[in-house]
Amino acid sequence: MTSPSALIAAVAATLLALPAHAEGPYRNPDNKSVYDAGEGTYPVPYKKPTVAEITASMDRIRSYLEATTPTKVVHKSTGIQITDFSQPVADAIVEPSSAEWNFQVYEMGVVHAGLMKAAAVTGDNKFTAMTARHFQFIADKYPYFKAQEQQFHLERANSFARVIDPRSLDDAGSMCAAMIRARFAKVGPDMGQFIDTCSNWVAKKQFRLKDGTLARQRPQAVSLWADDMYMGVPALAEMGHLTGKREYYDDAVKNVLQMTHYLFNPQLSLYTHGWNANNPDAPRFYWARANGWAVLTMSDLLDVLPKDHPGYPKVLAQLRTTLRGIAELQSGEGLWHQMLDRNDSYLETSASAIFTYVIAHAVNEGWVSAATYGSIAQAGWVGLTTRINARGQVEGTCVGTTFASDQIYYYNRPTSVDALHGYGPALLAGAEMIKLINNPKIDVQVKLRTYHYVPKDAGATNYSHE
Repeated sequence: MTSPSALIAAVAATLLALPAHAEGPYRNPDNKSVYDAGEGTYPVPYKKPTVAEITASMDRIRSYLEATTPTKVVHKSTGIQITDFSQPVADAIVEPSSAEWNFQVYEMGVVHAGLMKAAAVTGDNKFTAMTARHFQFIADKYPYFKAQEQQFHLERANSFARVIDPRSLDDAGSMCAAMIRARFAKVGPDMGQFIDTCSNWVAKKQFRLKDGTLARQRPQAVSLWADDMYMGVPALAEMGHLTGKREYYDDAVKNVLQMTHYLFNPQLSLYTHGWNANNPDAPRFYWARANGWAVLTMSDLLDVLPKDHPGYPKVLAQLRTTLRGIAELQSGEGLWHQMLDRNDSYLETSASAIFTYVIAHAVNEGWVSAATYGSIAQAGWVGLTTRINARGQVEGTCVGTTFASDQIYYYNRPTSVDALHGYGPALLAGAEMIKLINNPKIDVQVKLRTYHYVPKDAGATNYSHE
């Protein structure tokens, strides 16, 4: 017979594994007329979120990230912690994350961006404690791992390989932008030497097309990835912000506009995932997260690009065009499909979180109208809440995905709570949603069983004849 304590433990474990919300159908609690025959039910909790609810979701994510990102040095062979750093040893590594995360990957740069945004919006510095811890660890242990590399030549097996010797945009760009943002926010130690190393890679060492567009030499010898808008442009933009040097802004704008030339389909207002120079007219594949990286790039660039820069109106116009195309493809659950133009592909979390953030941010910045877009952002957040479970894990995120050339690959990429790509965007989305529902320029009206984000300068609405 199972003991009461064992039964309680089993029930608790089951509850922790459940999503934050039980499966629907849901009734809208904002409709106080419980006998309203015109009120339907929904597959997601269709309601206006509260600040407390959003903050609680972000805090669960933060807590899970804190618990699964150790900053310890251990022996690879035994897992025993190393405390003597006077002489490097060959098998010293950063303790692996239980969630299979590396603390230097580009996805972690997005996490730090989300944590800093959450702290700024909530005023709670516990959100940036992990950022400070990670960056302090990098600063403190860099000399040790650099000495290890000089003595043992471990190359990519060195835990600090990405900051010692970056070799790709993935190694350099996102984390560079995060470190610069941390400097402006006064979070953590001075990361200047690392900013110099990673920004130098993006600006001067990364492979490019002859016209200066950031490119890769895979999967074909000359290839463009929409992902690389995010892997490179925000770092360039933040370097412009940090140094005041116009050439960084110019390079950032040039890359957005030139990648758009190669990758954007104006008929669908979507970006194809990639382009190969040896097959420029290939069939196009509209992977959601690639489009997410594209709009997040434009949003991040506009945040710091001087408004008098000649590229500002061009980037803003492109962002507006893309957001319109993306918004029209939102599903009835508030999320977006893995392949944006294919409704039979699964609903994917990381891209949905990015779209929710960028749309909400665009409304708050006045780049797009609150009318319609405000409700679209709210619907996106409502969908996302069903993917944040009680442990703070973000479910339904597509794992790392290469630029491919067939739909079978994209359709069948697995999802995992260990795919870090969903965590930073979910934090960004939550923080921006708090700003949106508190936006003093917007009146959120609950009328006729739905939500209307009405700009307060747009005139009075009138329901007297309803």
